[in-house]
Amino acid sequence: MTRTATSGRYLWSGYLLGFALGGFFDGILLHQILQWHHLLSTINPEDIRFQVAADGYFHALMYIIAATGLWLLWASRNAPRGSGRLLFGSILIGFGFWHVIDSVLSHWLLGIHRIRMDSSNPLFWDLLWLGLFGIAPLILGWLSADSPDEGDGLSSRRNAVVRSTATLLVLGAGAVALWPPQGNEFTTVLFAPGTSQGRIFEAVAAVGGELVWTDRSGELVVIRIPEEQSGLMLFGQGAILVSGAGLPSGCFNYVRI
Repeated sequence: MTRTATSGRYLWSGYLLGFALGGFFDGILLHQILQWHHLLSTINPEDIRFQVAADGYFHALMYIIAATGLWLLWASRNAPRGSGRLLFGSILIGFGFWHVIDSVLSHWLLGIHRIRMDSSNPLFWDLLWLGLFGIAPLILGWLSADSPDEGDGLSSRRNAVVRSTATLLVLGAGAVALWPPQGNEFTTVLFAPGTSQGRIFEAVAAVGGELVWTDRSGELVVIRIPEEQSGLMLFGQGAILVSGAGLPSGCFNYVRI
């Protein structure tokens, strides 16, 4: 492996990690916590199953990008230009680039969502988000990456700290994307298409649940289950998504009916 190739991997590890962090930041804050939009909010907006599935595929893509970035970071551990400033700067560039791409492509060209779908002036929120989390990180990242580290032992230790921090930050963001919300007494459950009402009632009864709400299809239900029971048991009763279970789609943890 040449020195140039190793340095290139190091640089791209930062770009990819920053890009994935931008996606996780968007998905966790805007899709899950604030619920200002879904990935495909303007397409079939009434179908919560479709929206959750789209968000789930989006997060799956971010996991793949993050895993690739982490692998490149490990593979370039002996990079001759492996400075902490360079990695930090490239992460900021990747983070900002995600928000620029999202703004231009998702908000304006494709129109699949806006930052705030409920706003009377969505362009204001689009531009504010682009400036704060797109343009500003790009400028800061370029300035950081362009400032060389000092070549002493202290700098080497700092570089190791930056690498470790970047790794933990990405792993933590991925974990938060799956983490269930706390203090929610209700569990939202989606059953496979075609599941009979009788089968659904049996599944709810099997976990000692109380039916609170159901959609028109009867396949999406909100139930209250005893604290000693686990929602994971519903997967064995025909459920395909259970809020609070994390997988297969952490976005489902935050569904509001």
